Amino acid sequence: MIRFLQTEGPFKKIVLSGLLLLICAAMVIAFIPGNLGSDLTGTPGKGVVAKVDGEDITTDEVRETARGMLQQQGAQLGANAAILLPFFAQRAADQLVDRQALVAEAQHLGFKATPAEIKDELEHGQYSEIFFPGGTFIGQAEYQGLLQQHNLTPAIFEDSVGKQILISKLQALITGSASVSDSAIRKEFEKQNTKVKFEYAVLSEDAIKKGLHPTSEELKSYYDGHQKTYANSIPEKRKVKYAMIDLSKITAGIQVSPDELQSYYNQHRDQYRVAEQAKVSHILIKTPLPGPDGKVDEKGEAEAQKRADDILKQLKSGANFDELAKKYSEDPGSAKQGGSLGWIGKGRTVPEFEKAAFSQPIGQIGGLVKSNYGFHIIRVDARQDAHMKTLDDVKNEIDPILKQQKAQQIAQKQADDLLQAAKSKGLDAAAAVQGVPVVTSDFFGRKDVVPGLGPSPQFMDAVFTDAEKSPPEMAPISQGYAVFDLLAVKPPSTPSFDEIHAKVEEEFKNERANVLLSQKTQELSDRAKADHDLKKAAKELGATLKNSELVAPDGQVPDIGSMTGQAAVAFSMKPGEISSPINSGTNGIVLDITEVQAPTDADFAAKRDQIRDTLLQNKEQELFGLFVNNLRDQMEKSGKIKINQEELKTLTRAGSESGL
Repeated sequence: MIRFLQTEGPFKKIVLSGLLLLICAAMVIAFIPGNLGSDLTGTPGKGVVAKVDGEDITTDEVRETARGMLQQQGAQLGANAAILLPFFAQRAADQLVDRQALVAEAQHLGFKATPAEIKDELEHGQYSEIFFPGGTFIGQAEYQGLLQQHNLTPAIFEDSVGKQILISKLQALITGSASVSDSAIRKEFEKQNTKVKFEYAVLSEDAIKKGLHPTSEELKSYYDGHQKTYANSIPEKRKVKYAMIDLSKITAGIQVSPDELQSYYNQHRDQYRVAEQAKVSHILIKTPLPGPDGKVDEKGEAEAQKRADDILKQLKSGANFDELAKKYSEDPGSAKQGGSLGWIGKGRTVPEFEKAAFSQPIGQIGGLVKSNYGFHIIRVDARQDAHMKTLDDVKNEIDPILKQQKAQQIAQKQADDLLQAAKSKGLDAAAAVQGVPVVTSDFFGRKDVVPGLGPSPQFMDAVFTDAEKSPPEMAPISQGYAVFDLLAVKPPSTPSFDEIHAKVEEEFKNERANVLLSQKTQELSDRAKADHDLKKAAKELGATLKNSELVAPDGQVPDIGSMTGQAAVAFSMKPGEISSPINSGTNGIVLDITEVQAPTDADFAAKRDQIRDTLLQNKEQELFGLFVNNLRDQMEKSGKIKINQEELKTLTRAGSESGL
């Protein structure tokens, strides 16, 4: 869990349903029995996407994991599921294969997950707020009920938790050798915190382009020289007639019964469980971090405590908490909000802060609370016991979901019926029976938007893969479904010079201006370096001369933009040094460094641990990522991982989820 003061801004509420999605998605391996149809050679059979060290990863597992990923993105499995789910299928398959490969490797190395470790993970790990809210077990019956809602048993779920523990142990082994040197920390610190000020000359591509006036002969020559570029540049276009099944119209006529609301609520109770929370405001006065030698600056800590005591005395004397928080608090995210952190749950803050937040009387300002971050003055604004939202609380959320689900089923059936009728007696006659208008389009390209349909990639895919004189076809659209007839096809063609004269002129100017900008910026740099005078060179070549403020590596400068691009060279230059040409989009830039402000040792002492932790985490992620890639590569080469490409292709094909 990330402790609250490591990120700025108000807290978000704990979303328990998100963790339960992990149960169904990320930990789905071994939940579903392997396909008994796999042949005796170990080659994955039908319904099996992969075999990993003898263990099957089934099509159902991949599909369920993809659904879980989609839900974690905040999307509902409604009309757009058929479009989105195939895109998640490849990621889901890779995740499951990697995970099982890691489990197999951990087992081969002799790692085990004991019952005590599994219990400790459930009680104190990512599932603690679900199964042990407030540190108290919800009870065996409730535990089994929650798992049953996701088609799990305690044995299967706890086995999957054990496998995750195995992976964690393997990861700890692999990343245990990661280290970061003091010199690397210092180098990264200086890279992040050195500031520079400079004079800079700007040449604009737009200004150069305005001075270009190509002749007709030059443009014709350019057109002739780029025939391959323009060949068939007018894309293929197609014309259709279509009848649309409008999902919104169907949805508008649907009613949801109280029994349906109650049934959905019962099946998704975990989504409406709210953990114990406290609404808290605080004022933070930071204490100095330990120095490079690990010693605490006692004088600095005493000064921080004195400042905090002074603020507390003002509050006790009736001063306004919100105003003092805005003025003095050193937690920048909450200070702007008058010290408000919003609602926080247990396990989300440092222990000292949590103890005060969940024990201090509501509305009162407590004494100083000391944590690793400094001294806190805490006010508890409200508290809320753990509870379950009632059906009345959430029925307005459930109603549109059920309407969408019912409308989707009806729309699917109507579209299927319309398609079958259109194939037998024609689209016009079939649409007339259903009372659906038939629309005839103009010719359109694959990247166009058909009026009345909006962006509909699956519809476009279906239209542009259809053959002339084929029977009617059906495709999902943003509003529902469209049944269409392909009427005509215009093949791609090459435009004449006169047809695209304006386009040729624009492209000629862009290309020529880009070349001239590069040449002119190089000349600007060469002259400035030769004379040690950027101002003189800028005047001679018509460049605009400007001056920056002190800027950090993550800063922005007008006409240059982000200093993280080519302009980052400024942070490795010395005062008086003139840069080589810098390409900044449509501008050419040359810099003359006027000041370099190095960070102080005190800044380094304050940020050293944070930089070390970030570098170490990056190193660990890199090490483990390489290990996973190498492990998978070796297991595939040795035949311990076998992928069923046909099954995977079916899962990742657009429209493969249309049966949802």
